[in-house]
Amino acid sequence: MPSSPRRALIVIDVQNEYVSGNLLIEYPDVNVSLANIGRAIDAANRHHVPVVLIQNIAPETSPLFARGSAGAALHDLVSSRPHAQVIEKALPSAFAGTSLGDWLKTHEIDTLVIAGYMTQNCDDSTVKHAVHAGMSVEFLVDATGSVPYENRAGYASAEEIHRVFTVVMQSRFAAVLSTDEWIGVLESGAAPVRDNIYMSNQKARARG
Repeated sequence: MPSSPRRALIVIDVQNEYVSGNLLIEYPDVNVSLANIGRAIDAANRHHVPVVLIQNIAPETSPLFARGSAGAALHDLVSSRPHAQVIEKALPSAFAGTSLGDWLKTHEIDTLVIAGYMTQNCDDSTVKHAVHAGMSVEFLVDATGSVPYENRAGYASAEEIHRVFTVVMQSRFAAVLSTDEWIGVLESGAAPVRDNIYMSNQKARARG
């Protein structure tokens, strides 16, 4: 069995819908996150980390990600770069109803690196699915992104959503890194910093 970590970069739903369609990423700025997604893919390819592109597809009648629509197409920034696999999904988690779990097992992957959209939805669902399956996760905070929401529960800006979800991820579910930090980890072999719920809570309480 290969020694850990054996990584795969999972690039979730980098589709035109989020860049020029009906669900525009607002935070971090989509041009920033796109550039970092490209850098992450390039670094993964340099370091022989397989890249898996995830593509969300909805029925043809859907207002978002409708099969065959321009919005559902993978953005050229990711589709034009070398990748090992493209996997379609219809639910938030990239594992749910897909071949991803089997693909990871076949390739003896034990660590998922998450980039793409959206932080609070498909990214978060995939992160937790991976953790519950016994995998380690690394989350690229500036190669992901959110949109704002308003509904009967209230309003939250894209920045609030992204910040809170990433703080929670770092407390238990993932090592949250910038793209630069992650590339540094690949180059140095150092382990990324991880936290836990207890220490995260103690630090917050110490703020007074």
